[in-house]
Amino acid sequence: MAKEIERKFLVAGDGWRRGGHSSMRLRQAYLASTDAAAIRVRIVDDRDAFLTIKSAGKGMSRDEFEYSIPVADAEAMLALRVGEMIEKIRHAIPCADGDLTVDEFGGGNEGLVIAEIELPDEACDPALPDWIGAEVTDDRRFYNASLSARPFSAWAPADRAAILGSGG
Repeated sequence: MAKEIERKFLVAGDGWRRGGHSSMRLRQAYLASTDAAAIRVRIVDDRDAFLTIKSAGKGMSRDEFEYSIPVADAEAMLALRVGEMIEKIRHAIPCADGDLTVDEFGGGNEGLVIAEIELPDEACDPALPDWIGAEVTDDRRFYNASLSARPFSAWAPADRAAILGSGG
């Protein structure tokens, strides 16, 4: 069993766009999401697909089980989804303290930009770049399963404006 230790942040500005980094297009959907776990299917650049089960809960540590599956199966599973499809471009940004990614959301979550860093343990206090904004690790609204159930476009205009104005 793998343990994912991850912190999430809003992104403040476009400073993350400087420098070279790799990018991939993700389409994902949730087949089920409960208080205990979420089951997700993800297609990466239309050529790789994964079925993932993540334990639910607040905080930065969760159990994660991920399995490679045929893309054709993943495409069929997308039709079984609950909620909206999550569409995003994921950018990998070099960082000394962990794997830093920036997700630019599309579709119903257009305008939302979130950075995540995977850490070796919860005690790690990473040095973060200056374009990292407010931490949202404990705010479930920013979990992908929540964004599938209630996309950013469905948030109250004042809530969206507050997020976008504070670095999202």
